[in-house]
Amino acid sequence: MSETSLPTHAKDNPNVSADGAPSKNALKKAQKEAEKAAKKAAAKKADEEKRAAQQAQVASEDTAKDNYGALPEDTVQITHLKKLGPEDADKEVTVITRVHNSRSQSAKLAFLMLRQQGKTIQAVVAASGDEVSRQMVKWATSVNINSFVRVTGLVKKPNPPVASASISDLELHVKKIYLISSAAEVIPMQVKDAERPPPAVEQEGQVDAEGAPVVTLKTRLDNRVIDLQTECNQAIFTISSAVEGLFEEYMRKSGSRKFNTPKLLGAATEGGSGVFEVNNYFGKSGFLAQSPQLHKQMLIAGDCESVFEIGPVFRAENSNTHRHLTEFTGLDFEMVFDHHYHEVLDFAEKLIVFIVTELKSRYKDEIAVVQKYFPKAGDFHLKDGKALRLKYFDGIKLLRDAGVDTTEQDNYVTDLTTAQEKRLGQIIREKYDTDFYVLDEFPMSVRPFYTKPHPKDPKLSNSYDFFMRGEEIMSGAQRINDASELEASMRNKGVDPASDGFSDYVNAFRQGCRPHAGGGLGLNRIVMFFLGLDNVRQATPFPRDPQRLRP
Repeated sequence: MSETSLPTHAKDNPNVSADGAPSKNALKKAQKEAEKAAKKAAAKKADEEKRAAQQAQVASEDTAKDNYGALPEDTVQITHLKKLGPEDADKEVTVITRVHNSRSQSAKLAFLMLRQQGKTIQAVVAASGDEVSRQMVKWATSVNINSFVRVTGLVKKPNPPVASASISDLELHVKKIYLISSAAEVIPMQVKDAERPPPAVEQEGQVDAEGAPVVTLKTRLDNRVIDLQTECNQAIFTISSAVEGLFEEYMRKSGSRKFNTPKLLGAATEGGSGVFEVNNYFGKSGFLAQSPQLHKQMLIAGDCESVFEIGPVFRAENSNTHRHLTEFTGLDFEMVFDHHYHEVLDFAEKLIVFIVTELKSRYKDEIAVVQKYFPKAGDFHLKDGKALRLKYFDGIKLLRDAGVDTTEQDNYVTDLTTAQEKRLGQIIREKYDTDFYVLDEFPMSVRPFYTKPHPKDPKLSNSYDFFMRGEEIMSGAQRINDASELEASMRNKGVDPASDGFSDYVNAFRQGCRPHAGGGLGLNRIVMFFLGLDNVRQATPFPRDPQRLRP
């Protein structure tokens, strides 16, 4: 082939000979590149082998290698942080906690803050002897924040006390530390940031004067599992559980029996539109219970005499306020009386006094924790250890005398507004030095159809509301126990007594029923107002409102 007949790329390429084969220069270049790559690979392999050898040597020299890392398969006695006390000084204990934060002081010294159910204690990881090595110190600080670890250490009394820990008079000198469950490297918010009270204004992305993130209530609720880990929330929900337990304790001691009434009903419990409808209940409509009211009364008609229930209550009210939820926990009771409904009212007042008094006595530590974040928590007043009872229109007069417009209330048109409730609470606190009071004899026009009218004034009723810090926690009344009277009251309120869902209720009274009264308390509100929280959602593990159906 002549030069003129060679392909263009061959004529222009110095690495190709005239016959199209690789040139000598190209072969030499390729050989050099291959030798260079081989040397590089050999050097890399040698370096890897050297590092592996060094690591193996370091590992062989790590006298504490069995004292940290993956959790071993063994059985040791575990101690809870809240059970540690001064008597445990110089004792060895094993705890299972989260890593709240960590700080490396040097290659030989690190500090961990350990957290369990909101309680924190400082742990010292110091390289010494064969038990704790430098590698162990380094590993301890590499554990992701919020991870669960099992720590064995010697309890010591620090001097001075560790101010940043809730258990300030003790610390753990670590001997062993193992990883149980690793937390993610990046989480939506830090527990330490959620430990500060939520801001008054919901502004996302803000920082405080120290540059720390301001975590809003929305962010906390969106990440509730993390938020629940704070010391404050652990205390709040201990108290919430206590309120429920004290309610049940009081009721059982009185001889009352606990029942669970249905939450799927054939009609709205109290009529009206504030009810969630189940659109396809096997081809027909059903409703989520607004309260256990109808079934409580049916139990009384069934000679149960005194009953109570703790369960969910559903309200389809588009109320986006600090105290309204679409689902909350109700503490309901109903009981017969011998002569007058005030027998039940006395009982209910003593119930609240019992709950408040026992909370203050049994849960001082938890109240003190909440008070660090919500100052009103430890400042709930009971005048002479009992409730203050006023008639409804005595309360209206207090408002009127204070310059509040009560025209609609004077004319039996509407119930107290939220603003009026709060103002009345302030007036009563100043005048009577109490945060718990009762208003009795409400206008009949603002009460549901099953409420018994006042025997002397048909405009009034034998009904009452309970208030804490000027906001309602319970509504109650004597109930109508005569079928004919009940039917008339229902028709007057626009409810058909013969309709599905109500006919069984009315029929329950046709065989006779003793006079009875009761009430429905909101657990979440009691906790909120007793502790002086800003929002009922702070007293609810996973709140539901018109804007929230998660998590």
